[in-house]
Amino acid sequence: MTFDKSVLQIFANYCVAAAESMAYTLVRTAHSAFVKETEDFSCTLMNTRGLTFASPKTLGATWYPGLDFGAVIDMIEHYEPGDICMTNDAYSGYVATHTPDVMMWKPVFFGGEIVCYVGGHIHNTDMGGAVPASLSRTLTEIYQEGIRFAPTKIVRAGVLDEALLEHMAINVRAAEQNRGDLKAQIAMLMTGERRVLEIIERFGIDQFRAGMDALLDYSEEQARTIVRSMPEGEYFFAEYADEDSVNGKPLRVALTLTVKDGSLVFDFTGSDPQLNSSLNMPTGGKERHVLALVGLNYVLYSLNPDLLLNAGMLKVARCIMPEGTIMNCVPPAAVGMRSLTAKVAQYVTFGAFSMVCPDRLPACPAGGMSILNVKTVDRNGRTVIASIGPVGGGAGGMASADGSDASGANVAFLRNTPVEINEAEVPIRITRYGVVPGSAGAGKYRGGLGTVMEFRVFSPGTLVTARNRDRSRFASWGVLGGKAGAVSRFTRNPGTDSEEDLGVTDLVMCGPGDVIRLEGCGGGGYGYPYERDTQKVLEDVRRGYLSVDQARDLYGVVLADGMLDADSTVRLREAARSAGQQRPARHFDYGAQRNAYEAKWTRERYDVLTGILARAPVVWRHFLKHKIFDALDAREAAGTLAPGPQVIAQLYDEVLQRYPQLLETKASASA
Repeated sequence: MTFDKSVLQIFANYCVAAAESMAYTLVRTAHSAFVKETEDFSCTLMNTRGLTFASPKTLGATWYPGLDFGAVIDMIEHYEPGDICMTNDAYSGYVATHTPDVMMWKPVFFGGEIVCYVGGHIHNTDMGGAVPASLSRTLTEIYQEGIRFAPTKIVRAGVLDEALLEHMAINVRAAEQNRGDLKAQIAMLMTGERRVLEIIERFGIDQFRAGMDALLDYSEEQARTIVRSMPEGEYFFAEYADEDSVNGKPLRVALTLTVKDGSLVFDFTGSDPQLNSSLNMPTGGKERHVLALVGLNYVLYSLNPDLLLNAGMLKVARCIMPEGTIMNCVPPAAVGMRSLTAKVAQYVTFGAFSMVCPDRLPACPAGGMSILNVKTVDRNGRTVIASIGPVGGGAGGMASADGSDASGANVAFLRNTPVEINEAEVPIRITRYGVVPGSAGAGKYRGGLGTVMEFRVFSPGTLVTARNRDRSRFASWGVLGGKAGAVSRFTRNPGTDSEEDLGVTDLVMCGPGDVIRLEGCGGGGYGYPYERDTQKVLEDVRRGYLSVDQARDLYGVVLADGMLDADSTVRLREAARSAGQQRPARHFDYGAQRNAYEAKWTRERYDVLTGILARAPVVWRHFLKHKIFDALDAREAAGTLAPGPQVIAQLYDEVLQRYPQLLETKASASA
């Protein structure tokens, strides 16, 4: 059966509306602020192979329209009407991606046969484990990250498995909250089933079955049309996180993007080895794993906002992710902070496509989005644990507009939690919540400003977790003359004698009266700052987004007594143009920290390091990386660092002399 485009669009609208209805049910019935306010959840309609053919557009996480449940669906031997299944084990089918994300799916029966599935996930605030909220880069094994459930039935023929629910409840820190969210998730699936049956009633079963495949095919067709409009070639880009572990070395994700014949190859060879921290991504090396291709979702949708968001669009791509690396870890590696690495993978994707389509895609978004959680005690002695919201920054500047402030681009789906709700649910006092002046990357179209949240705690033993702390060192890059944004800052007791820079720490123990301030970074700018409309600069100064000095130094705009000095502005900009200061040759502005880092750790040196680590046993790789980094730093400090990449091989030989057991381990493995 075939569909003409108009009928297919109508069918697509019905399916998206069904997914939206699922999401609305979840938002209205969930217990935790992180689900009902921040909206870290997904809802999907899937075909019998587990491929998503419809998902919400206005509610929930935007990372998952390409989600493939096929592997976990196949792990359940038999389905009955009324069954609902769940898993949160990242290594069971590589569908759940860390322990707090509980994935559920429900078969939809019609005429005694399964015609599709409805499914989705919610992020539980806590699933037990070593730390409140279950996530920290300090963790090194998945066993520390909370209770895990292999694919199993939570509802059997319409009957809830109370024993399974109780088993979860006694292992988590907020049992009633988890119970409430789980039951809301079940209600969401029931809504999805009803909506699917309504669609079948309207279109008929044959047309419904044909429609699912038609939606996937049309999305693929749309995506290939976009890719065919791109210049073919090979494009390399690398991106970094500040640390690969506690007090560690920079984390690197490398991407060689190949555009050819309407298809894309994402080769992540050169990315960091599997780490002894929780920053690993559990992808199983799948060619189209959703975590590896989130950045592609955003690129394709930016280039065609009419794109159908489903698994079909990912058929234009395949990934190469070597085993034993951060992009394809092996158990029992910890994976709780995989979202930080996933975001770095998104930025590396944005960077590669910025070279492919420089006039059509924006500068780098702010990055470093931190999810703040607080575990404390109220005045009645009751333990409270809750997420108080995301704190990050805005989008990158675009070819014709500024980046959105405070939240944008790939993290815009994470809604903020209103101050009133936070203070009602958690015994803290929020003393500041707004944007960070001067944080936007300068440009003809500036980047979005970062967000700042500051709050006071009142109880001893209060633990603040700041998941995904990053971007305190490496800034969000600007493009085509635009400047990098400001970096983030995390501070205890700012402006006092006891002020403490917390860096990218993600666990902070606080006492009564302590004040925590988190400032997100800014998005990168697009285009030359001296070409920015002077009235826009004046508006930013009047709003407090820029100082008078920044207006002059960054944009060449002179202000006097709050008004534009047009003559002085023209002279200053003309002088800069004459001096050739306005037209840098490089496509990207990375900021001083990354420029200095890549002067030492060149692409060629990284290539040698990648080859060395790929030949080492997985358990040794993170250790070896750190030892080689330390040795390179020592030579640089001593003034004996030779140029070129071969110094890395020399340093590796020195490390082998200190750790001969590595040679024995390699010999044993090869035997």
